Amino acid sequence: MNIIQNQTFDQERALYGTRDLLVRNCFFDGPADGESAFKECADIRVEDSFFNLRYPFWHDHGLTIVRSELTELCRAALWYSDHIEITDTKLHGIKALRECREAVLRGCDIISPEFGWSVHGMEMDHCTAESEYFMMRSTGLRFQNVRMKGKYSFQYIEDAVFTHCVFDTKDAFWHARNVVVRDSVVKGEYLAWYCENVTFENCRIIGTQPLCYCKGLKLVNCEMIDTDLAFERSDVEAAITTPVMSIKNPLSGRIAVPAVGEIIRDIPQSQGEIVIQWHTGGARPSVCA
Repeated sequence: MNIIQNQTFDQERALYGTRDLLVRNCFFDGPADGESAFKECADIRVEDSFFNLRYPFWHDHGLTIVRSELTELCRAALWYSDHIEITDTKLHGIKALRECREAVLRGCDIISPEFGWSVHGMEMDHCTAESEYFMMRSTGLRFQNVRMKGKYSFQYIEDAVFTHCVFDTKDAFWHARNVVVRDSVVKGEYLAWYCENVTFENCRIIGTQPLCYCKGLKLVNCEMIDTDLAFERSDVEAAITTPVMSIKNPLSGRIAVPAVGEIIRDIPQSQGEIVIQWHTGGARPSVCA
């Protein structure tokens, strides 16, 4: 493997098409303001380096980035690339990953609107993220110990598992399919509308009007805090451990809950069963409001 270290690059396509290269303690910055430093490269390892120019990693195959920084000026940093590992790195430019495959991120700090669109096969562990439209239309996601804040996250995703995560995010999981969220906190308005085959296990769900227009929805041993008008027009099987402010027009399935402030049934299609589950183990069907 060739080694480049302690250098500064600012020209257009500075290392275009290189193979089997280790880049250590380098700066991609300067007055020439060149783009696409590592375009069409393969088997590249970058350590302790700084990126302040646009589009550095496009069409790359086999890419490792360690202990580096991609600034807010480093927009659209990784596109159309595969077999990626990023560790202990700041990803602070807009649209930082897109149309990539087989990516693993560990210990990264992400501040990037429109991050992760149409990514297929991503693992993320012990990362933080601030973003809008985070991970839209991505598939094959495996996240653990991820803290995310923003709006409109995980829309149209498929085949995903999230464990021990904290998501503070409005309009999350809209149109999501085949998703499991375990041992996590999900806070925000209008959670997971129009989703299909989504399961929440041992989760805390916080915020208004969650889980409406869903198909194949499951909640297992979940808390629901400050949730009103829940489950409207949804097909749902739910075991909830906390009182719910109001439930509106579940279409089918069964909702077990210790208490409900209000049950709203104002359409004939609302046939979902709501059961008040007492702590003694007894149960009785709720009375429709």
